[in-house]
Amino acid sequence: MINVKVLMVNKFLHPNGGSETYIFELGKQLMDMGHEVQYFGMEHKGRIVGNRVNSYTSDMDFHTGKLQKLFYPFKIIYSLEARKRIRAVLKDFQPDVVHLNNINFQLTPSIIYEIRNFEKYQNNQNVEKSQSGNRKFVKIVYTAHDYQWVCPNHMMMIPSNEKLCFACKGGKFGACTKNRCIHNSLIKSILGSIEAFYYKWRKTYALVDVIICPSRFMKKQLDTNPILAKKTVVMHNFITGTKLNGAEADREWQQLKSKLPEKYALYFGRFSTEKGVETLLNVCIKTSQINYVFAGTGPLEEELNRLDNVTNVGFVRGIALQNLIRQAQFSLYPSQWYENCPFSVMESQIYGTPVVATNIGGIPELIEDKVTGELFETGNQSHLEEKIIRLWNQPELCLKYSENCKNIKFDTTEEYCGKMISDIYRKQV
Repeated sequence: MINVKVLMVNKFLHPNGGSETYIFELGKQLMDMGHEVQYFGMEHKGRIVGNRVNSYTSDMDFHTGKLQKLFYPFKIIYSLEARKRIRAVLKDFQPDVVHLNNINFQLTPSIIYEIRNFEKYQNNQNVEKSQSGNRKFVKIVYTAHDYQWVCPNHMMMIPSNEKLCFACKGGKFGACTKNRCIHNSLIKSILGSIEAFYYKWRKTYALVDVIICPSRFMKKQLDTNPILAKKTVVMHNFITGTKLNGAEADREWQQLKSKLPEKYALYFGRFSTEKGVETLLNVCIKTSQINYVFAGTGPLEEELNRLDNVTNVGFVRGIALQNLIRQAQFSLYPSQWYENCPFSVMESQIYGTPVVATNIGGIPELIEDKVTGELFETGNQSHLEEKIIRLWNQPELCLKYSENCKNIKFDTTEEYCGKMISDIYRKQV
């Protein structure tokens, strides 16, 4: 088997969210299978992966006001620094595949041009060294973790009123400015619109070979752009398992277990409005007879800490999280934006815990309504309340859904990487 050299590119190289979980697990599995993997992104004190020449862009937080005001607009649209830094990695590592993930704003799509320039440079070098004419092809793969390439604020949601939105469909990116879609800021929204128009005008994304969509819903949205439609393929996310052993892991679980009610409904994830947590908390208030456990962090933490029937266990991971999910009567995923292929839903199902979730985005592709869980209308508080009460009072129904979850098949990391190598990385474009 010929090994593949993969440069994994993502703005964050430290644990931060779903896309980081994806690149770390994917990279680890590829290396376990004998392939070479290096990483490129921003430098950060929490960085856990990297490249041989230690070349990264400077840390840049789009959510703070600490950026240099003069250079800020230019750096988030087109980054000369990112091009220079990735150039050093490309020349040293000489990858066969560059696998892009979240790159907009902090790294910018300008790096796509640097990758293609490297390809030309390598081919010129080959011609000078030999008349054989062997060409170096660098395959550019992009995994769409959100809707950034068709929606400047990446969520298809207007933040000021949390209304789901398709206004940018067909490349009408001025709607981002009109609705102040990026952090409800006019300046940031103007920059987002400019960035989207700029790369549309330059047809930058035509230089990418394959776009992996983790849901059919994602593919449908990206396919509204004719350039992207020629390149999209659907690959639902993989699922990882953790062995349930080890004295330290058992101690962690026992400590957590002592804080839990005997019977509970579980929410795990970010405590934020777009995740539907505000709607869920309103239901918690109306259903005081039900015990809720929340695991995670986020801006709504103070609100949930005020409720007597809510136990906040904070950020949990590993075997403790796995057991927390397994022991729940059911889990809740009330997200109010177009989720793609959420790991939280998949984790619940793989551990045999039915999920009550919203009926939008890629979520209905994971849950068969009234078979492996239940779907409710997004943002509909009374509908969610009805579902929760029904499952809480009917443990036999939860057991039925749990049994049905055993028939769900998700790719393991190894299976996913096998498909990635054979169907994506090595397949001719």
